[in-house]
This record gives sequence, C-alpha cells and structure tokens, in this order.
Amino acid sequence: MIRESKSFIDQGFLLDSAFALELYVNYAANQPIIDYHCHLSPNQISNDYQFKNITEIWIEGDHYKWRAMRTLGVDERFITGDASPKEKFFAWASCVPKLIRNPLYHWTHLELKRYFGIDELLNADNAASIYEQTSTLLKQTDYSCLNLIKKFGVEIICTTDDPNDSLEHHKAFGVNDNLILLPSFRPDKFIEIQQEEFTPHLAELGTIVGYKIDTFSKLKKALNNRMDYFAAHGCKISDHGLEQIPYLETSEEIANAVMQKKAQGKVLNPTDIEKYKTAVLLFLANSYHERGWVQQYHLGALRNNNSRILKSYGHDMGCDSIGDFRQAQSLSRFLDTLDSKNKLAKTILYNLDPAQNAIFATMAGNFNDGSMSGKIQFGASWWFLDQLDGIRNQINTLSNMSVLSTFIGMLTDSRSFMSYPRHEYFRRVLCNIFGEDVEKGLLPRDLDTIGTIVSDICYLNAKSYFNFYSSQ
Repeated sequence: MIRESKSFIDQGFLLDSAFALELYVNYAANQPIIDYHCHLSPNQISNDYQFKNITEIWIEGDHYKWRAMRTLGVDERFITGDASPKEKFFAWASCVPKLIRNPLYHWTHLELKRYFGIDELLNADNAASIYEQTSTLLKQTDYSCLNLIKKFGVEIICTTDDPNDSLEHHKAFGVNDNLILLPSFRPDKFIEIQQEEFTPHLAELGTIVGYKIDTFSKLKKALNNRMDYFAAHGCKISDHGLEQIPYLETSEEIANAVMQKKAQGKVLNPTDIEKYKTAVLLFLANSYHERGWVQQYHLGALRNNNSRILKSYGHDMGCDSIGDFRQAQSLSRFLDTLDSKNKLAKTILYNLDPAQNAIFATMAGNFNDGSMSGKIQFGASWWFLDQLDGIRNQINTLSNMSVLSTFIGMLTDSRSFMSYPRHEYFRRVLCNIFGEDVEKGLLPRDLDTIGTIVSDICYLNAKSYFNFYSSQ
C-alpha cells in the first residue's frame, strides 16, 4: 500500500492557474493582517504567554476539533477531560487522516507547516515525534504568543470584550512593536434578558458604575458609561452574536416594565423579551452611530443544543449549529428605523445559514447611502461556513448582488493563536476565483486592476473602513 507522508501544502495550494498564483504572490500573500474580530485572550497577548506544548495552543478551547473528535468516537476524557496533553494530542492525531474533505484537514496541515515548518501528514505514526518537535519549539522565545502573532504580519487585533471588562490587559499592552491591541464592545449579556446570568451580570455592572441599575434609564446610562470607557481605550467596534435581530414596536416605558418583571422573578413572555431586546438594540445602535463605531451582527447560530454537555462542561463545547431563523423582515425594520433618523452606523452583517446569503447581500444594499464605499457590509463567511464552499459562496453572492471590490475581507473569529493561516486560506480562495474567471474569459487578463482589488480586500479596505489609519 502506498501512503504519502509529505504534506500537500505547496506554492500552488488552492490555486489552479498561473494567473491565480501570480495574483496571490504579488498582491495578497504579503499584505498585513487586520484581525478585526476574534476571541483571542488579551491576557495572553499582553503578558506574551509562552505555551507549554502543542495541545495547549492547538487543541484546548478548539470546539471545531472537539466536535470532530466526538464524531469519530473519541472519549471525552481525551477531549476536555483529564487526559494528559500528550494523550490528547495523540487522540487528535489519530483522527486527522479520517478528516479528509473536512476543512480541519486543510487547516491542520497548513498550520503545522506555517508555524513549525512541518511538511508531513499528521497521523498516529508520527504523532510522538511531532508532539516533541512542536513542544520543544514552543518553549523558545521565538514561539511566544507575541512572536507567533508577529510572524504572520498581524498589524491590529480587536478582541471581543464584555462591558464589565476592566480592559486592564489592553491598557497594559498599548502598542508593542507596531502591533496594536484594541477592545471591541460585546454587550449581549445585557440583551438576553431571558437568561439566568442577566441579573447577576446587571448587578456586577451596577458595582462598576457605582449605582443600582433598577430601571431602563439607568441601564442606558451605565452602558453609555462603559462605551465611553471603551472608547477611551481605543474601541472603534461593537459586536453582537444573536439568533436574529428582533423588531417589535417598543418604548423606554415598555422596556422598563419588562425589567421590573424580571427583577420580581416573574416569567417573561416572548413578546416581553422581543420588545425589551428591540429597545436595547436600538439604544445601542444609536450610541454606536454617535461615537462613529462600526457595529457587527453575527446572526443565525443555534447554540448549546446538547443540554447534557452544557450541564456537564458549560458553553462553547462544540454543540452549536446553524439555525433556521427568519431574518429578513425584522432586520429590515431595524436598519430602516435607524436609517430613517440618519442614525445608522457602519454595519457588518454576518450570516450563518447559507440558504440566506442572498437575503443578507441584498439587505446590505438597501442601506448603502452613497456617503462612503461599502458602508453596509455582507460580512465574511464565518463558523460553519469558513471553508472552501462557504468562502466561495459568500464571495460569489457578494459579487452578484453587491460590489465585491468594497469588501473588507477576512477575520479569524478564533480563540486560537494558531489560526492566522486562515487569512492565507481565504486569500488563496479569493485569488483562485479571479483566476478561474480569467481563464474562462469572463474577466480580462488585467493583473494590475484585479490585483489592486485583491490587495484592497485583503487589507486596505478594512484599514480604511475602521479608520485604523489613526490608531497608532
């Protein structure tokens, strides 16, 4: 039996033509990275954390891998349990050959090659040597957290931060060798009033601002206080991860009444919840506009489906999926309410349901007002769609129903410091799409024009969109 041992990640990976390769090499590969949305740890960045082994940096916290391992029959002890780091890595390595055609197969070998120079196909046979080789390298200063980030030309990182966060690590970091670390404002815990954690989180916010938050007016005041605090520490972006944007006619009085019901321990009905959420989101969106922030909405995830795993291990364990939520009507009313009052901030709409790509692309076009290029964005493919077909479908839909040249490109949306090759992955797919069209005669063989659009999508559009020229 012939078994290939050498990795397939070569210069032409994902690039099917000479034009695509030239486009990638000359216009995409060396562009800096602006990671404008991620879930990396500000603590680890600020303290230049040194990872102990490859399991810690690569498998711990990676719910993509956990989900695949469970599917392949791996016991939870080797996923999130008490097995040793080496045992967990060996369990993962034994899974990798069975993941052919899953994006994890591509990412695994791309990351091994780009971070560690390992040009092998990971499997059970070479797991021990690769574990030792990578763990030895990770102990070197060249493989500290900051040096790993800088290795990929990362210029700006925007983490995802709760309003109650002190931002102590962002303050301590400042600017380090031209790497900028900025917070993003994620107030979802104050929107999801039906959740048990709403009340204690509200109490914590009250402690931070110095008064009890027992009315909707005080909640707005407290959130404004925190937005001012975030802005003072460089924040330019907000973010929301919601099933859908709600919209029911509401008022401050209605939102206040719902808060009182919650405080009294009464059951909130669906209408109560939707009206409260609408009021909070409209208040926040107006506040973002006043500050000149960009607002992001990640829509469509059905989270924590497995109640047993949620109870045993908590959130973000790999038990989320694509939801079939209706998005168009309420999203339209929400954006239109803001636009009609000239209070619609720059907005990025991320879709998780591939069946609704056209809805999101055409919705963004409704509210571009000519004030700037690409004010309302149909955002990059994310989560389950962050793979070959998902990236291609998002780019093709955006091309057909909007203007691709205005696109602000890729982000990691990751908790892993090993995820920066995802930008390379996206850039190769983007260049190959253009290359295919050129080879088919659908586009002119104009390297300069197409190359300029590619470099704009990979870097310059985002830098302009977020006004990062003034960040340093």
